[in-house]
Amino acid sequence: MPLRLTKDSSLGFVFFVLFILTIPAMNWVVMNVGVVCENAGPCLIPVAPGLMAPSGVLMAGVALVLRDGLQSKLGIGWSIVAIVLGAAISAFFSEPSLVIASVMAFFFSELADLVVYTPMRKKWPAWAILVSGLVGSFVDSAIFLSLAFGSIEFIFGQVLGKFWMSLAVAVLIGVTHKVQHQSVGA
Repeated sequence: MPLRLTKDSSLGFVFFVLFILTIPAMNWVVMNVGVVCENAGPCLIPVAPGLMAPSGVLMAGVALVLRDGLQSKLGIGWSIVAIVLGAAISAFFSEPSLVIASVMAFFFSELADLVVYTPMRKKWPAWAILVSGLVGSFVDSAIFLSLAFGSIEFIFGQVLGKFWMSLAVAVLIGVTHKVQHQSVGA
């Protein structure tokens, strides 16, 4: 049966591709872009006054939000395919020192995000993004930092950086959802 492209499915495929591309981008950024780059450690960026985080944090926050958008437009099956493909791509494009940390953190954080987002998404779409993003970011940060760098020293900065991304998108979706429901009722 041929796939019928709609506005929603087309947007879903854009989310699918962008989600997968965030993985190699995240791994490159964390080792090459930041205000401080440590030897054999992550490059750091400020996420709040006096609080630093590995620079890949922003791409990780984007990935969590893109996965939610992908599921919203194409469904849970496509989300699982994207998570598996993203984990595989991460293994091929990560620096050798980051392969296991990146794959494990990505795979388990995206699954955690999916498990939290799925039951909440229809009734509370903005909260679903925010809460699933927080859960996913804690899982991602704890696994990645401990496996890649042997320390969770930057976990609060990691989670805060990802939270900023999830919060921005949750607010945008919440406003959009409210406007759509008001225009339907008018």
